[in-house]
Amino acid sequence: MFDVEEELEDIRSRLSAISEELAGLGISALQAAIDADGGDAKRPELEKRLSRARRAVDKAAAIVGQTPESTLI
Repeated sequence: MFDVEEELEDIRSRLSAISEELAGLGISALQAAIDADGGDAKRPELEKRLSRARRAVDKAAAIVGQTPESTLI
């Protein structure tokens, strides 16, 4: 039988892995900017986009990972 909670946990886990991948790419973008420009490096647009994407994925993972009890006040 199909277990919705197990499927949601699998999706949450994959989203968390994607978030980590995005973080790694962001760090690589920052490092490349530092390597190219040294102390005068500015935060690259690519890193900004990756950070925004990571935050969105983190939000999705949190929403998917919520249990009914976690939404009660």
